[in-house]
Amino acid sequence: MIQLKASRCVRSLSKESECNRCEVICPTVAIVVGSNPLPSINFSACVGCGACDSVCPSEALSLDDFNTTDFFFNYIEDSDNLISCRKNVPCIAALNIENIISMALLKKEMIFDMGHCDECAIAHKCKPQIEKNYEEASYILEAMQSDAVIKLEHIKYEKEQDSKEESSRREFFSKVNLKGIVKSKIEFEKEIQKATDELVEYTLQKSDIALLKQKRITDRRKLFFTALKRVNKPSIYHVIESDELTFTSMKVMDSEACTACQMCYRVCPTGALSSDVKNSKIDFDPFLCIKCHICHDVCEPDAITLSPTYMIKEFFEPAVQNLITFNVRRCNECNVIFSTNTSDKLCYRCKAEEEEARELWGIKGDM
Repeated sequence: MIQLKASRCVRSLSKESECNRCEVICPTVAIVVGSNPLPSINFSACVGCGACDSVCPSEALSLDDFNTTDFFFNYIEDSDNLISCRKNVPCIAALNIENIISMALLKKEMIFDMGHCDECAIAHKCKPQIEKNYEEASYILEAMQSDAVIKLEHIKYEKEQDSKEESSRREFFSKVNLKGIVKSKIEFEKEIQKATDELVEYTLQKSDIALLKQKRITDRRKLFFTALKRVNKPSIYHVIESDELTFTSMKVMDSEACTACQMCYRVCPTGALSSDVKNSKIDFDPFLCIKCHICHDVCEPDAITLSPTYMIKEFFEPAVQNLITFNVRRCNECNVIFSTNTSDKLCYRCKAEEEEARELWGIKGDM
């Protein structure tokens, strides 16, 4: 079963978020993003392919019986380079692009078994995603001057059946213990949930709200950073098109349009956008960016935009960039310190109150 961690979903950070990648990729329409801020899930329709997990920028979705981090380490230790839906993954689409690049860097060769795709009922969504990940990963590896290779092959792997038999007595006693009873109860409740053919809506609990303010680096980004530390730096740092990169970005700030509202770095889930104690600036760390787009969604004047290019140098020598610096003043009305990008002498609250007063009194222009 797929599970949603509400506090990690970028849609929980702002109602302005337009992220619906999980809904778009789901091959059985088991995930719906509607009027409810968080995605709703129909567990009876979910087939557990894991594609939604791979496209979720903040790792808010996960499968019960497949963990990409665990798979990463198991695959690196395995002498075999094959990845197949009949061998070690629920679907190759369950692997995120960062995981793929990281494993390729360390394994030097990866083989995707595409032999079962033609007969698969969910191939209409998952196969194009696998091919897209393959193309992006291959492009990035080439730009990094890596000799790692990813191959798409029609192997059609089949696992051999295990003929080992267990006695009914041993099986009985293995289940009759407290841990087994608790596990059976959880499994029973999951089966009931699977049998319910309706959308389950998620809401933020108190425990989730407390976690929203925490800046969290995704596990896949940590693995990516670890893999980069174990390979040689390229002799030339290439600049690539940002459209070819789905998991990170570089930003451009329009200093004239920015209102210093502070929303972009406050909602950033990883801390890629940040400021100082005085809120006198906005800094950006490209290596922490997960390209969730929420900073763009909450920016009313569209002051922050994506750079058309990305420098591979940021993978190997990440550097924090200053996007904009603000003036820090004390409000003439309430004496509160505030940051601004203009010559305003009133903070945002006092300025809004003044504008409302003008409207009520029918006064136009400066008072």
